[in-house]
Amino acid sequence: MELRRVAAYGVLWESGRVLVSAEHLARGVWGVPGGVVAHAEHPEHTVVREVARQTGLTVTVGRLRAAIADVVTYPEDDVALHTDRLAFELSVRGGTPHDAVDGRTDQARWVTPAEAARLPMAPFSAELLGLPVTPLPAGTHRPREPFPPTHPDRRLRFGAYGLVTDPAGRVLLTQIAEGYPGAGRWHLPGGGTDHGEQPTTGLLRELVEEGGQLGRVVELLGVDNLHNPAAFGPEGRPLDWHGVRVIYRVLVDVPTDAVVTESAGGSTARAGWFTPAQTADLPLTGIAASAIGQLGR
Repeated sequence: MELRRVAAYGVLWESGRVLVSAEHLARGVWGVPGGVVAHAEHPEHTVVREVARQTGLTVTVGRLRAAIADVVTYPEDDVALHTDRLAFELSVRGGTPHDAVDGRTDQARWVTPAEAARLPMAPFSAELLGLPVTPLPAGTHRPREPFPPTHPDRRLRFGAYGLVTDPAGRVLLTQIAEGYPGAGRWHLPGGGTDHGEQPTTGLLRELVEEGGQLGRVVELLGVDNLHNPAAFGPEGRPLDWHGVRVIYRVLVDVPTDAVVTESAGGSTARAGWFTPAQTADLPLTGIAASAIGQLGR
């Protein structure tokens, strides 16, 4: 069985030291503080909640630093768990680090990079901090509680989207097909990532399928959160959708005519290149309007 979740973390530096806490995987394993995003929760809110719970600090969330995915298998449960992990920069608003009170986290501490390198570190956190990544001991990934049953009417969708431009400054947009939420509106190229797929890989795949373009990712812009408790799509009944969508800046060095190459019946009706001025007259999705507004930054 393939399961998916999204987790959000915070990276907090102060005077050359970084804040780490004992990871949820097992006692004695360390990492940057964070946790699993709840249904309908914005990942930024997850970070604030989990950092406060694990460390006692109140924080302000800054830019999104990283978005990666990993898969851990649990043969005894016949589960392959895909986790999309987001890491944000943080700044302290108040509070004092303390041991968590519910027993899930042993303690929180400030460490130098050299001290962090001597701790048993969760792979994602080690990579994020530029430390050597070493495998954790066997059994470390064993969850503390059974996997919860899936909700029949809830859906989680993690997607990667692109603010795609060419050397002339045109923007590539895709139009949502009939039968899908937002039909007729112009949207950013991209879509849901596959199980086991990295966000950038999924985005570049979708760019070929939806627009017939070869691009290169040049910048991670941020994350968008969408909760629609009654989204009506091809399933034929309203579903409680939670979408977490990372947005990248993508450059197509050699643009061609925009052509939808995915199989018929997909969510994309057509694609096109537009100047920034032309986009002002298009019915845009919220995420597309927000991203296009960053072109001049």
